[in-house]
Amino acid sequence: MAAPCRDLTGLRRGLAAARLAPGRRGANKLCLAPFHHRAPPPQQQQGRRRQRQGLKVVAAISEDLPRLAAPGTGKGAPEGRRPEKVLVRAALTVRRKHKEDLKEALAGHLDALWDMVGRSVALELISTKIHPRTKKPLHSGQASIKDWCQKRGVKGEHVVYTAEFMVDSDFGEPGAITVANRHHREFFLESIVVEGGLPCGPVHFACNSWVQSTRELPGKRVFFSNKPYLPSETPPGLRELRDKELKDLRGDGTGVRKLSDRIYDYATYNDLGNPDRGKEFIRPILGGDNIPYPRRCRTGRPPTDTNMLAESRVEKPHRIYVPRDEAFEELKQGAFSSGRLRAVLHTLIPSMIATISAETHSFQGFHHVDNLYKEGLRLKLGLQEHLFQKIPLVQKIQESSEGMLRYDTPRILSKDKFAWLRDDEFARQTVAGINPVSITRLTVFPPVSKMDPAIYGPPESSITEAHITGQLNGLTVQQAVDEAKLFILDYHDVYMPFLDRINAIEGRKAYATRTILFLTKAGTLKPIAIELSLPPSKAGEPRPSKVLTPPADATSNWLWMLAKAHVSSNDAGVHQLVNHWLRTHAVMEPFILAAHRRMSAMHPVFKLLHPHMRYTLEINALARQSLISADGVIESCFTPGPVSFEISAAYYRDHWRFDLEGLPSDLVRRHSCRCPIPVCSCLFLPLSTDISSSLVIRRVAVEDASQPHGIRLLIEDYPYANDGLLLWSAIRSWVESYVQLYYPDAGTVQSDDELQGWYHETVHVGHADIRHAPWWPSLSTPGDLASILTTLVWLASAQHAALNFGQYPLGGYVPNRPPLMRRLLPDPERDAAEYATFMADPHRFFLNAMPGVLEATKFMAVVDTLSTHSPDEEYLGEERDEPWTGDAAAVAAHDMFTADVRRAEEAIDSRNADQRRKNRCGAGVLPYELLAPSSPPGVTCRGVPNSISI
Repeated sequence: MAAPCRDLTGLRRGLAAARLAPGRRGANKLCLAPFHHRAPPPQQQQGRRRQRQGLKVVAAISEDLPRLAAPGTGKGAPEGRRPEKVLVRAALTVRRKHKEDLKEALAGHLDALWDMVGRSVALELISTKIHPRTKKPLHSGQASIKDWCQKRGVKGEHVVYTAEFMVDSDFGEPGAITVANRHHREFFLESIVVEGGLPCGPVHFACNSWVQSTRELPGKRVFFSNKPYLPSETPPGLRELRDKELKDLRGDGTGVRKLSDRIYDYATYNDLGNPDRGKEFIRPILGGDNIPYPRRCRTGRPPTDTNMLAESRVEKPHRIYVPRDEAFEELKQGAFSSGRLRAVLHTLIPSMIATISAETHSFQGFHHVDNLYKEGLRLKLGLQEHLFQKIPLVQKIQESSEGMLRYDTPRILSKDKFAWLRDDEFARQTVAGINPVSITRLTVFPPVSKMDPAIYGPPESSITEAHITGQLNGLTVQQAVDEAKLFILDYHDVYMPFLDRINAIEGRKAYATRTILFLTKAGTLKPIAIELSLPPSKAGEPRPSKVLTPPADATSNWLWMLAKAHVSSNDAGVHQLVNHWLRTHAVMEPFILAAHRRMSAMHPVFKLLHPHMRYTLEINALARQSLISADGVIESCFTPGPVSFEISAAYYRDHWRFDLEGLPSDLVRRHSCRCPIPVCSCLFLPLSTDISSSLVIRRVAVEDASQPHGIRLLIEDYPYANDGLLLWSAIRSWVESYVQLYYPDAGTVQSDDELQGWYHETVHVGHADIRHAPWWPSLSTPGDLASILTTLVWLASAQHAALNFGQYPLGGYVPNRPPLMRRLLPDPERDAAEYATFMADPHRFFLNAMPGVLEATKFMAVVDTLSTHSPDEEYLGEERDEPWTGDAAAVAAHDMFTADVRRAEEAIDSRNADQRRKNRCGAGVLPYELLAPSSPPGVTCRGVPNSISI
């Protein structure tokens, strides 16, 4: 029996205290059984998965396993004796489903019977060594799980099975294990621990994978131990397996993918439309020379009947393919299905009512909106009891799910029900709301468009100094510009090319908006001018536009409210289509696909990225199925409608830059130029480049080496940026420490074929349409690698959390942030009758301009689901239950990361109690918690998961 390993917790403490030096590594020195789980600190217990689900089982064998000596005179053995035989035992932890339907229960019994007649689960150990004569990896004999049938009736989520091997004492360290599932159905294998009389001590295999039946996928599954190896350091016995596993994961690029497959490949977004349903469901293919876009996961479905370039769709409730291990696990699937059920219920009722009475298409008063939270849809809309008796499904809903007909009160109403009406709250949400990443500094006045003046007319804005001079606290416009007091939300160029098509849609009306905000002495912002523009009637002519300023009377107050609603609608579209979907969900998918295709599970960089890739392919596939597809939720609920993803693609083509997606770079770079073309050379200049007078930089931060994070914010009380920089710093320190463990110099980065293959494929295949852009970072040094990985972890965790989990709490009250508008501002010259209607009843006109009941309730139901943390959420910096790596130095570095994230959370809590920070503390002001790392399950308006999982 091997000597007992050192206490892991003591090892962690020692390494953490030593503060690891660059290049020092503890790989291959960590014993892994049994593990001692440390309880999380009280302030983070609520967010821990193990607190919610119970402690995860880590299988280990505690009893002594004997060495069995076999006398002989084998060649090379001491004193002419053959190597002695050693008994080695493997303990497999299998996770069962919480609930089984009848079919699954019968399959389980069948597998137990199948096991009894020898059709069992078979395993084989593979050594890190090779045979000295054959030069092939050393294999153990095949062993079968011996207690599967006996443990069929064992209760509990986790079941530990065992198998025994007899190997030579010089077998070496097991580096891989193969599993052949000869039962009828798949099972979820969490981990394997191998221990016995081998000198290496226990070896841990973190599997976390579905093992398919050999009837479904012939062949054996391979799992590698949790020790990280760079490709050049791969033990001889594992090299061939390492290459073969990656080849299998890549597939051959052909065929229709089965749900049980584990193949990662690329395709364009050619499945958003459904031309077979009619021309109104045709959508352009995103990805390619015509409309550049990131690639998505290939499914291989056949083309539609009417367009050979469009892929046929899989509609709900049928599942859309993602590699098997990327699919939601049971807890996540249950939570998501529950949310989808709520969406169905909330959509079903208003749909029926909309067919019964035309009067219910619009909200009749603000109290009717409030009744969605108080009385529920049934009471609010006056649905008669006899209708429930006539419609069995609705009757069942009434009997079993009455509570699901009522919406939770959004958090935005919790402290001040009327805050949304105030200008300061409208402005506060630009730095502490759902979309805090669009505000930029205004450095030239009036604002200037980049669009072609031959088509869209003169580029200058219609806002003049006369409009805003009285709002600047005694400053001239130039003084306000020079002193960084003016900021802007500029959606003019985003919407202008699409407005004619949007406004031709029944029930959709939009402007291209600009909003100028002034930074007050109190550190808060106030809107001082809103410009609403429409396309010119003829190419090159001036654009029709209105400029509104803070109101001075009742009429101008209602017009100002309508103008703010149109700005919010523009903002909601950009938030969802660009900042949320494109800049987190879509751009991450190629990095994830390439990681699985090009980096082994043994690769240290894959181990770093793995938690940040969880569920992303599945949630993106579900989005293609029902959210971003033709006539899906996004098109139904947001102003751009059918042109939504052309707007998203235009931003990707013209503005997205991976090198500037990290938080500090994004805060410094937010800029525009006077060039009249969509993309100009100034977009490709590095930050250090001297800027000519033709370039106008719009920054909300400036580089400042004296500041803790290397930048100085121009809006000091900027909750998203303030808190984001804390998490960015923690992520950067963690990633840099981790990279130093494996890459001491540039040579090790450049010679890593898997690493270079991953990055090259991401750029040249996953982002193929912009692969030649000069701004792609190089991957030549440890610093380059740390920068790229820090940005990826940031996008998958904190950036996505800031843009996602406030959608219902802060946007679920539709008047505060309407996702679409149905009317332009009333204009006596354009429509005298409509203007008279507005003057007679501005309250009703405002409500009729907002989404109707059907759009509003569908939108609310969906963003409620999207804002929900599932019970199995894994949060940034959370202590990891399983032994994810065999490198003690990496474990110690992650412990320091955990401590950094914990300190960041404490700092955020302190800031939210600081009354000097008026954008997050004050009478009726909501605290900013979207970047507070931990959260319980549910809609909490806080919490930073590791990955884009919803």
